[in-house]
Amino acid sequence: MAANGTGCCKTGPGYATPLEAMSGPRESLVYVTCVYTGTGIEKPDYLATVDLDPNSLTYSKIIHRLPMPYLGDELHHSGWNACSSCHGDPSANRRFLVLPSLVSGRIYVVDTQKDPKAPSLHKVVQPEDIIEKTGLAYPHTSHCLASGDVMVSCLGDKDGNAKGNGFLLLDSEFNVKGRWEKPGHSPLFGYDFWYQPRHKTMISSSWGAPLAFTKGFNPQHVADGLYGRQLYVYSWPDGELKQTMDLGDTGLIPLETRFLHDPSKAIGFVGCALSSNMVRFFKTNDGSWSHEVAISVKPLKVQNWILPEMPGLITDFLISLDDRFLYLANWLHGDIRQYNIEDPENPVLAGQVWVGGVFQNGSPVLAVTEDGKTWQSNVPEVQGHRLRGGPQMIQLSLDGKRLYATNSLFSSWDRQFYPELVEKGSHMLQIDVDTEKGGLTINPNFFVDFEAEPDGPALAHEMRYPGGDCTSDIWI
Repeated sequence: MAANGTGCCKTGPGYATPLEAMSGPRESLVYVTCVYTGTGIEKPDYLATVDLDPNSLTYSKIIHRLPMPYLGDELHHSGWNACSSCHGDPSANRRFLVLPSLVSGRIYVVDTQKDPKAPSLHKVVQPEDIIEKTGLAYPHTSHCLASGDVMVSCLGDKDGNAKGNGFLLLDSEFNVKGRWEKPGHSPLFGYDFWYQPRHKTMISSSWGAPLAFTKGFNPQHVADGLYGRQLYVYSWPDGELKQTMDLGDTGLIPLETRFLHDPSKAIGFVGCALSSNMVRFFKTNDGSWSHEVAISVKPLKVQNWILPEMPGLITDFLISLDDRFLYLANWLHGDIRQYNIEDPENPVLAGQVWVGGVFQNGSPVLAVTEDGKTWQSNVPEVQGHRLRGGPQMIQLSLDGKRLYATNSLFSSWDRQFYPELVEKGSHMLQIDVDTEKGGLTINPNFFVDFEAEPDGPALAHEMRYPGGDCTSDIWI
């Protein structure tokens, strides 16, 4: 968003505080990364623009598609070149969306300012350049820095070994600067990261070795040490690894990582996918960091599935800008949950809605209660469509009243756990949120179907609003 453009601010991009952001304008567009890589359709991945304005004639429709110039990218997450961390800099401008390609290693830079409804390709950072200057590959999460640089976590080396992972720095022109972390201070595994400047700390999480997860999920790879269970605590901004927190069996495959939005608070959460726990991390009196399980999603006994028990598989979560609610997605179980975290040490379940899952009504898979009775989740149709897959990526409106959800995790995992997703494509839902009493409800007027795309069914992943959102903006 332009610094003096649509009224979000009169200095730099974003908002002065998280609470100020909550009174920002309602979202009218969202950019969605869409994937053909790994689906059998030999077409480039693309960025879709979806109309979120309920007063528009094209509401709940894809109004533009920007195809990438190469095949085989696997677009995944995305981030902005500038956000609220640059709010004090009048020269900064939330204009470019950064799209790391998890498989090919390319990083695309998309200009959203010339025409927000029809963004255009601005630059391609080639993997050869990144590898030559840093040795990094498999780029994943990008965050803007107050300096104007962009930082991208990379999950391995060019051969898919986790040992080569680390953090890439791009300058404000998206040229490769080098690695962020000090030499010898790379983590064992890479995935997500979030920084809290007032506490001079960055914390990163750990998925696994690309040579393992790109082939789908094999439980033996966990036993073989090819997946992570650690959080890494770095000094910010100088990149020195200060502490490694081993989360143990209660923290297997820690993925999305978020601090509370209040920059004075030294508290955050990480979603541990395989253990299906939300782990709270916090700064202790001696300046070190500790952790404890804050929320547990119990595995369910099931019939007619590949294992006798099914984890929820928490693949995404976010925190409302006022730090009141935490929302999480259980990709395998198929539910989205809302927890009140006003007391971060004691989260309270406030809402839950079923939007898919392996054992939804009509599936051959059955969940089994403690006394041996079988049951299935009651998932409604939306506009005559049976909901496919499970909730994966989620995005919240600034005011906290609308939650959007897509359902693709990663093409090889989609094919393994939800083959129907690959055959029929993703969809995008809107969940209405009760921010007073708590509660989640599917909005029947919103449904974006990626099955009937011009080049065939596509997988939909990350979502970003042009004006910023609670999963990209960091306050300093």
